[in-house]
Amino acid sequence: MRKNRMLLLLSILVMAAMVLGACATPTEAPTEAPAPEPTKVPEPTEPPPPPPELGTAEYPIQVLFVPSVDIDFMIAGGDLIEEALGEATGMVFEVSVPTSYAATIESMCASPEDTIGFIPAMGYALASQLCGVEPGLAAERYGWNVYWTQFVVARDSDFQTLEDLEGASWAYPEAGSTSGYLYPQALFADLGITVGDTVEAGGHPQSVKAVYNGEVDFATNYFSAPLLPEGRWSVDMAPDIPDELVEECAPNEDGKLYCGDYRVLDARAAISGEAPDVVQKVRILALSKEIPNDTMSFSPDFPMELRQIILDAVTAYVGSEPCLETLCNERFYDWTGVGPIFDENFDGIRIMMEAQGITLENIGE
Repeated sequence: MRKNRMLLLLSILVMAAMVLGACATPTEAPTEAPAPEPTKVPEPTEPPPPPPELGTAEYPIQVLFVPSVDIDFMIAGGDLIEEALGEATGMVFEVSVPTSYAATIESMCASPEDTIGFIPAMGYALASQLCGVEPGLAAERYGWNVYWTQFVVARDSDFQTLEDLEGASWAYPEAGSTSGYLYPQALFADLGITVGDTVEAGGHPQSVKAVYNGEVDFATNYFSAPLLPEGRWSVDMAPDIPDELVEECAPNEDGKLYCGDYRVLDARAAISGEAPDVVQKVRILALSKEIPNDTMSFSPDFPMELRQIILDAVTAYVGSEPCLETLCNERFYDWTGVGPIFDENFDGIRIMMEAQGITLENIGE
C-alpha cells in the first residue's frame, strides 16, 4: 500500500513537470548584430575661387563725376581718363556721369568699397554725413582752392542788389548743386528773399543760357576769378570785367573767352562758343561767400593701400597735357592743380546746412 502511494506521488510530480514545461516561454536563439556599413570617404572638392581683386577687369574701380558743366563733353572724356589712370596705376577704372548730384552721392554710399567721386563741397558734406565718405584732395583753379556762387542777370536789367530779386524768376543748374542751388537757397533764406518761378536748367551753362535767352530774370552758377593782365583778382574787386571792356569780349581762336587782356573763367565762358556775345548780354550782379573747391573723395571702405597710389596718379594727371582735353578743360571742371583737403575744412558748410535744414532727402524741395 505504501509502495502504491509512492508511485502515485511520483506520477503526479512527473505530470506537473510536464505541464510546467509546456507552459514555459520558449527562449529565442540569440541573433548576430548586422555588420556596419563601410564608411564612405567624401570625394575631394575644389575650393571656391577667390573674389576678384579691386582694380582688375573683373572688378574695376568706379569713378563718378557730378553732371555740372558740359555733360556730353564729360562723358566723351571718360574713356581718356580711364586710360590715363590705368596707365599710371596698372589698375582698371570705369568712369561714369550719374544723372544728378544726389545720384552720385547715393552711388558712392551704395558701393562703399570700390568708388571714387569727384563731388563739390556741399555734396561732400552730405555724403560724409550719409555714409562716411572721406576726402582725398581738392581742386585748384588758377591758384584758388575756393570758388563762389555768382548771381547773373541780363546786362540791361534794373537789378542792382540781391534784395531786388524778390519775386524774380530763377534758373538754377540742378537741385544738388552747391554753388548753383544749395548755397543761394540758404542765402535767400538768410536775407528773407522769396523768389518767383524757378527752373531747373540741367547744368551751369544751361542756367546762364536761360538768362541769355530772356527765359528767366536771374540765374545762379559758379564763379571762378578772372585772370587779369597784371596782378591777381581779389575779393575786394568787382567780380565782372571793367565796363569799358565789355564790347571787346569774345572767344579767341582757342575758344577761350577774353575781354581785352582779361580772361573770363566763370560759367559764362562755358557757352561762349555758341553765344560769343554772352558777356554783352549777361552781367554778374553779386557773389556769395567763399566755397571750398570740388573734391576727389573715396567711398568709406575704399582700400587704404590703394588710396595714395590713386592720389599720386590724379595729381600727376592734372599737371599733364592730356588733362587739358578732359578734367582740366573749362568744358569739364577746369582744374589747374590739386591740393590736400581735410574733413574739418567743411565744418562751415555743415553749419550752414544744419541751419537751413538741408539734407539729401530734401534737396530741391
